[in-house]
Amino acid sequence: MGAWIDTHCHLDAAEFAPDLAAVRERARAAGVATCVIPAVEVGAFDAVRALAQRFGDAYALGLHPMYVAAAPDDALARLDAALTRHADDPRLVAVGEIGLDHFVPELTEGPLRERQERFFREQLKLARRHGLPVILHLRRAVDAVLKGLREIGVAGGIAHAFSGSRQQADALLELGVWLGFGGAMTYERASRLRALAAELPADAIVMETDAPDIPPHWLYTRAEQRAAGRPQGRNQPAELPRIGAELARLRGLAPPEWAAITRANAQAALPRLARLPRRHPATGAGAVPAHDPENP
Repeated sequence: MGAWIDTHCHLDAAEFAPDLAAVRERARAAGVATCVIPAVEVGAFDAVRALAQRFGDAYALGLHPMYVAAAPDDALARLDAALTRHADDPRLVAVGEIGLDHFVPELTEGPLRERQERFFREQLKLARRHGLPVILHLRRAVDAVLKGLREIGVAGGIAHAFSGSRQQADALLELGVWLGFGGAMTYERASRLRALAAELPADAIVMETDAPDIPPHWLYTRAEQRAAGRPQGRNQPAELPRIGAELARLRGLAPPEWAAITRANAQAALPRLARLPRRHPATGAGAVPAHDPENP
């Protein structure tokens, strides 16, 4: 079985609280060796770090654009302090989740648009100062994110849940940013996204779930089904191998081969993943470097 890396998974989400350990164990049993857990607000910094330590995973620290409206005035200073405090933590692999959101109407105009743009640019500067790649949120905002990346410059990263054009994809790749694909690509109606997933260079793509969000098609329930009492399926990192297998099928590859390719891509996008400490089998902790990606 190939070892998959879920480059974007919110294990700290409330949806996972009742059975978190079982969720992570199911993912490990399915072949998900590593999850990258991005923070979305200051209050999540300690939680994502603790989860990464607990499960032998990795984490990122950042301020999500949808959370900047409620962020404290000193949020950027606190992010800078946390990045400094944990600079030597090998499980800290990126600044994220950061970016811009031009989908939510109230974030697209006036003071909130200006605030999220300021937070984004300042976080790019922090990433550059701390020498870390970024995990980018760019919903309906790819060109604006590209503008910031070009003007400020960072050490690469991942465009999470990419759904832009081929031209935008190529522009991100030129800046050293890999493209994250997940559950959205599994829908037959997502023809443009599926075509892009099939035709992009193999070394351009990393896999993600964004769990518990963006469920793959086999977990999705329509509005009328939910109204009739059928619950929405919960996305979780254990779904990644099936999502990856769907993308592998589009590319005419065997899933283990695609797992190996995208694992290498993830380690190139977030270089500290290649040196992630191995979990101690008894305690789940440990600091022995893991050089064998098949035996994390």
